[in-house]
Amino acid sequence: MLFAGVFDLPWWGHVLVVLALTHVTIAGVTIYLHRHQAHRALELGPVPSHFFRFWLWLTTGMVTKEWAAIHRKHHARCETADDPHSPQVLGLGRVLWGGVFLYVKESHQPETLARYGHGTPDDWLERHVYTPGQKLGILLMLAIDLVLFGLVPGALIWGVQMVWIPFWAAGVINGVGHFWGYRNYACADASTNILPWGILIGGEELHNNHHAYATSARLSSKWYEFDIGWLYIRLLEILGQARVKKVAPRLRLAAARQTIDLDNLQAVITHRYDVMAKYMQPLRQIYREEVELLKASLDAKTLKALKRWLARDAGTLSAQDRAAFDAALGQSSRLTLLVEMRHELAALWQRSTATHEELLARLQDWCRRAEASGIRQLEEFSSRLRRYAL
Repeated sequence: MLFAGVFDLPWWGHVLVVLALTHVTIAGVTIYLHRHQAHRALELGPVPSHFFRFWLWLTTGMVTKEWAAIHRKHHARCETADDPHSPQVLGLGRVLWGGVFLYVKESHQPETLARYGHGTPDDWLERHVYTPGQKLGILLMLAIDLVLFGLVPGALIWGVQMVWIPFWAAGVINGVGHFWGYRNYACADASTNILPWGILIGGEELHNNHHAYATSARLSSKWYEFDIGWLYIRLLEILGQARVKKVAPRLRLAAARQTIDLDNLQAVITHRYDVMAKYMQPLRQIYREEVELLKASLDAKTLKALKRWLARDAGTLSAQDRAAFDAALGQSSRLTLLVEMRHELAALWQRSTATHEELLARLQDWCRRAEASGIRQLEEFSSRLRRYAL
């Protein structure tokens, strides 16, 4: 038959081919571009490194330096006006459906590449093939698809390959991953885990985990979470083609200490994102207990906003929201105390000039005041702090 491909497949065979080809591309993005190049969480051997670079040239046309630089800037300027793709700033719709255009726009900023693109490949292939021939790779992929699968199936397979990363990575991860989902860690940004099973997007679904520990090669943290990208990395390690440099610390809770010591302090600082996430439990409990009292002085809209503001760092609120938050908070002495003590607790790992002894004294004083507050939830949280261990 005219324009028939090498492989004569049924429709479901073409679907399987698409899923297989795009999954290899996803693996290249999460393992090579993201964890290896952008964050240096692992080292890759020459075989997988060159394979992924070549494959991404064929299927995306993305330049390693551009991708790494834009992603590093995203972490450095997260949820600010300088963030290349924050749905909190630009809106979910713009990032979800137009994330690829935001990426292209940022890739044309020389200062971004100069400041954040260091350490990426700069060999002969990069200078003479991959960077100047971005479009050549995807055109070559089109020719390969047409030859292998025929005119119509090949064109459709190629089309799906071309939109896969722009939609799932530039759109879903950068958009939904900062807008909707669940959070294991109370990061300063709005990152979320979209799903606990990171399969379709290679583990990138666990985006909140990643923002909490950006240099971790493993994106899963809870027992029920699965990161297929981590599975591939472990297989590469077995084959001698990868070496993991860093993973997120595993949470360990021991028996509550009678006396807080330096090890306990270090454990609290190490697991600070878990500490702040768990602190939301007493905050929510007190809010529920106070809500009837607050209804007497706050309207329903402000009451709903207060619940939302309590989940955020006050420093990230606009001046108008911060003023409204402070006014609403003033209606509850218990909520005011919990918010003040959350700020003091966070200051433990924000004081870079304080000595270990000074930080230890502050943590001991914090626990002492929490246990003398008369607020059961604070007393229980103080007991939990005493259980953090390395």
